[in-house]
Amino acid sequence: MTGIRHVVYLHGFASSPASSKARRFAKECAARGIGFSCPDLNEPSFETITATRMIAQTHAEIAATGDGPVALVGSSLGGFLAVHAAAHDPTGRVARLVLMAPAFDFGGNRLRQLGEHGIDRWRAEGSLEFFHYAHNQPRRVWFKLYEDAAQYDAFALQLSLPIQIFQGRNDDTVLPSTVASWADGRPNVELTWLDDGHQLAESVETIIAKTFA
Repeated sequence: MTGIRHVVYLHGFASSPASSKARRFAKECAARGIGFSCPDLNEPSFETITATRMIAQTHAEIAATGDGPVALVGSSLGGFLAVHAAAHDPTGRVARLVLMAPAFDFGGNRLRQLGEHGIDRWRAEGSLEFFHYAHNQPRRVWFKLYEDAAQYDAFALQLSLPIQIFQGRNDDTVLPSTVASWADGRPNVELTWLDDGHQLAESVETIIAKTFA
């Protein structure tokens, strides 16, 4: 994190700023005198979230950090948001990305998990129920999330800033092959493979050590 003045942490889908990885990054930043913030991407309503709204929240958070270089740290959906927020950063202050199991193909991942009939039902009913881990209960999300995410193509982005990616080989939510394809041919990307699943719960120490090296 050399030269970074502030870290903006972007949590995953149906997660929150209270996630264990967010809290761990906050602790490490505090120990090093680096500013830290983690916007609640569920606000003002989880039911109405869209990629466009969350990217705008990220830009607002960057602008609120003051001066100096900013690093975006994104987990899963947060990784998807981080690359798009960095690519269209109006402040020009995003200097580094740290991505954990980044859901680069967010719309595609939803389709793969739900199947065609699930998408059809979501479209027909207008909303679909997802389990919200932070709230520990099912919550509904409007179909606008799926429609909106489809317009964001992470593979079309051209980013020259340093990017660290941590990806579990046993991830059953984000396809490891998708992450490998995104990283391939991008010389500014350092991809670290971990023997772990989507949450990377067993690899937090490795991630922290490499991130703050």
